[in-house]
Order: sequence, then structure tokens, then C-alpha cells
Amino acid sequence: MQIKKLVNQTVCVTAVSGAMVVMSLPVQADNWRGWNIHPPGYPNTIALESFAESVSERTEGRVHPQVYNNGVLGSQPDAIEQTRNGALDFANFNMGPMGPIVKETNVLSLPFIFNNVEHMHEVMDGEVGQRFADALAEKNLIALSWFDSGARSLYNTSHPINSPEDVEGLKVRVMNNDLYVNMIEALGGNATPMAYGEVYQSLKTGVIDGAENNYPSFQSSNHYEVSQYYSLTEHLIIPECLCVAKSSWEALSPEDQEIVREEAIKASEMQRQLWVDGSRESRQIVLDAGVEINEIADKSTFQDKMQPVYAEFIAENPELESLIDDIKASN
Repeated sequence: MQIKKLVNQTVCVTAVSGAMVVMSLPVQADNWRGWNIHPPGYPNTIALESFAESVSERTEGRVHPQVYNNGVLGSQPDAIEQTRNGALDFANFNMGPMGPIVKETNVLSLPFIFNNVEHMHEVMDGEVGQRFADALAEKNLIALSWFDSGARSLYNTSHPINSPEDVEGLKVRVMNNDLYVNMIEALGGNATPMAYGEVYQSLKTGVIDGAENNYPSFQSSNHYEVSQYYSLTEHLIIPECLCVAKSSWEALSPEDQEIVREEAIKASEMQRQLWVDGSRESRQIVLDAGVEINEIADKSTFQDKMQPVYAEFIAENPELESLIDDIKASN
């Protein structure tokens, strides 16, 4: 009897102890891996890391995002596929390279589709932006908010550009995309696709006369040292998304989905302001170095020159014409 009583007591103690261990175990965190091509300190990186920290804190560790910077998890095309299949949980993607996956996003690479950065924000934060988000969702990417990547403008070694006629005959480096090649040719220039790393020396030696980019890139690449004229054409204004893998998103509770969405919007607001601050700083650096910056009072003459570019694009993608019309109508 004593032995049986001791066994029963032992079983009870063991059961209670096991229950206490189970009760003391933490809730399993969902560790999210996030892709980012930018280095530490970049506006996008700061915003993404703030997003990760806030989500982890507000979900009490149920979702614990970690940002991997400098593209260490692969190139953007690789990261897009990894996020679509759930191998990555979230990412900051530029819409330029998204076109082969999500056809609708090619509209965002049309030159002069937006009047200015503020117009882009208005469009992407509204009903039209939701249509792009819906198209991304069909490819297993949930776009929660839209980041800024500035406005790309023309710069060259010869003279200010105030009208399309000022582009005629200039050899201008562009990214390797038919839309950008067609844009320069429509303005009368000679488009020259070229690796970004070759631009500085090509400007210096006269292989090309100019290129195009935003203020921070113009400054950080040191192109301002060999290109004295920066003209605010603002011909390309391409948004970026803070996107979550559909499988990761659907694994969240409705409450955690709301938290993640709210923090993504806050991250977007932070990134946009940091971008403005960084652009202002870069602008001042190139001004102090002697670069001549000119505003363009009327961009309609540039936009008129884009009619053949748009006509060819619409002929090849008739189903996207309504998107273009709706963006233009929101001016």
C-alpha cells in the first residue's frame, strides 16, 4: 500500500510539474525574414528596421521581423520569387523590375506618368494604388504601403535642359529598358544603355554627354563632379512597396494583420520624410560644388513628345489603358 501510494504521489507531482513547464513555455514567435537591397542608414533601411521593431513590440513577439540589408538574401528578381513562394516574409521592392511578374506595374515606368512626387503619393495612396495592390496580391504579394524612390531627372556636361530641343543630339545613359530608350529617342537624344558603374568615367571622357537619376544618386555616385548641369525633368517617379508574402500574411490573426498594416503605413510616412531630408541634403552638396540646377516651368512639351511612347505601349498592352487614363485624370 505504501509503495502504491508513493507511486501515485510521484505520478501526480510529475503531472503537475509537466503542466507547469508547459504553462511556462513562451508563445512561439513567428520569425519573419525581410529583404532589403539598401545599406544601413539609408531612408528605406531605417524605415524597415523601425517597422520590424514596432511590429515585434506591438504583437508581443508573436511576429518578430528581421531585416537583412545590402541584398544579402539575393537580387531583387530572386527576392520577388522568394517572397511570392513564402521563403521570405516581407520586402521593400521597387516597381521598376516588377513588370515581368506583375504586368500592371509597367505603367509606373512610363515617363511623365506622374506630374511630381506629391502626385505619385496621391495616386498610390488612393483607389488606383489599390488596383496595383490587387494585381500584386494575385501574384502572392500583399502591398501594405508605398515608399518613395524620388524623381529621376536629366543631367549633362553641356547645358541646362529647359525644353525637348535641349536634349537633341545628346548621348544619354539610360537603364536597360525599352521604355527609357524610347523616351530619350522621342526627345531627340541618343539613348545609351550602360552599366551604372561605367557612367562616371564615360561622362568624364565624353563617351556620353549625360545620364539621369535622383538627387541622392547623382550626389553619392559623384556624377556631379563630371556633370555640371542638373535639370528637373522629373521624368520617372517610380514607387516602391512594403510587401508581405501572402502565405505569411494569411497566417496572421486579424488583430496582428491590423498591427502589421498600421506599422507598414507608419514606415512609409517615415521613409518619405527621410527621403525628402536626404534629397535636400544631396541637393545642397551638389549646389555647393558648383552644379547648376534648373527648374522646368512647363513640362507639357516633354509630355507631348511621349505620345509615340505611350501609343506603342498601349498597342502592346491595351488592357492597361484604363490605368493610364485614371492616373492622368487624377492630375
